[in-house]
Amino acid sequence: MAESRRSYTYDPVGTGEPYRMESGQLWRQYLIGAIANIAILCTGYSMGWTAPINIKLQNNDTSQSPLDHKPSNGPFIGGFAASTIGRKWGLMSSTIPLLVGWILAAVATNMAFLYAGRIFWGIAVGMLFTISPMYCAEIATVESRGALGSFLQSFITVGFLLVYGAGPFISYHGVAYLGMAVVVLFAVSFFFMPESPTYHLLKDRTEDAAQCLMTIRGRSRQGVAEELATMKADVLASMEKKATLRDVFRGSNFKAFYISCALVFFQQFSGINAVLFYMTDIFKASGTDLDPSIATIIIGAVQLIASFITPFVVDRLGRRILLLISSCGTAIGLALLGMFFLLRHVGSPAVANMGVLPVIALVLFIVTYCWGLGPLPWAVMGELFPIEVKAAAAPPATAFCWILSFLITKFFPTISGNIGMHVGFFIFCACCVAAFFFTLFIVPETKGKSLQEIQQLLGAKNTEPEKA
Repeated sequence: MAESRRSYTYDPVGTGEPYRMESGQLWRQYLIGAIANIAILCTGYSMGWTAPINIKLQNNDTSQSPLDHKPSNGPFIGGFAASTIGRKWGLMSSTIPLLVGWILAAVATNMAFLYAGRIFWGIAVGMLFTISPMYCAEIATVESRGALGSFLQSFITVGFLLVYGAGPFISYHGVAYLGMAVVVLFAVSFFFMPESPTYHLLKDRTEDAAQCLMTIRGRSRQGVAEELATMKADVLASMEKKATLRDVFRGSNFKAFYISCALVFFQQFSGINAVLFYMTDIFKASGTDLDPSIATIIIGAVQLIASFITPFVVDRLGRRILLLISSCGTAIGLALLGMFFLLRHVGSPAVANMGVLPVIALVLFIVTYCWGLGPLPWAVMGELFPIEVKAAAAPPATAFCWILSFLITKFFPTISGNIGMHVGFFIFCACCVAAFFFTLFIVPETKGKSLQEIQQLLGAKNTEPEKA
């Protein structure tokens, strides 16, 4: 609704009296979306924890490592919580496994504690990556939906940079306590944020939805009446179709599902988690003179800057163009990394003069990843599914994502050790090339489209004959 462009309209509640349109306060959407994504920052912190902590765990100094022995080399809950206790309280409940994970990390005396802690973090990640895109898509206007959807990747990078920057310079326990503090910050700040209006409408609480919408938009009850009526009509239409997991695999829902799963497949098989989790090892293997901890901080800063570019351009350029640029750039970066480690593997003397190449390749890879393959699969997923299907479709798609993440981080070190690091990078490069062509021929453009228009776009082959 381009409300700022019109001076007057008629009262949508039916009085017939003209009134001045309320422009609203767009910053409220961004503030609420940002606070909601502090939880995502927590996941980035826990995911990036591996990089600085691996060095501490290998240290024989007991002040650095608390372990007796040195180590060797929940999405369905989220969907249930989102549909039963709401998007807000579903996000709030993720603080429980996050805190349990950090407590286990803080008191760890052997690897069993760390494994258990990462299981709890995994539950929280599954919940947050299911509910957060849903919440942001439901509080956003059409004009800001892409930007709010891109916040997820941006706040992950804040978490990565925080742990990369603090990890090398504070104690093992200090890293864990800082992780707990960030979780508490999210819980306290998000407690005062509104629920998704869509959830209230699903529970037939129209006035509660109106109050939430007034808070989010910064308008009066009359100012949100038209948008509320549209939302309510969409929700009522969706409630006529009681969606189950079986419905995810039917018609346009299945098209939305396989596009979402393909995008998260390409996201994970770009190799991002392998690169980030083992970034310190990559710098060591490259033989660069730059201290690995400092190099990791630099890469984290580049990642942060690149991630915050996307929210400002995604609703102008569109999702497809950013995905195409991203998949092309990541493919080039991975090809350069693969070439460097191949030459190193065969003992080429040229490697001695190429020490800076891995750093340049990593910067190219991470910058272009943060422009598209990082944030947009989650943003697009939040847009493609109709209201009634979101709670059923998001958990399996998110679970698929993190199963892939586990497999990559599990087997990348094995492949690197037995065959060569270059093989993994070339495989990831091929996947990025495939992502380019998948986006070019399959992924629809959702920029500027309402959720109803997106559904019509996904089901266009079925609706075109009826329109004729």
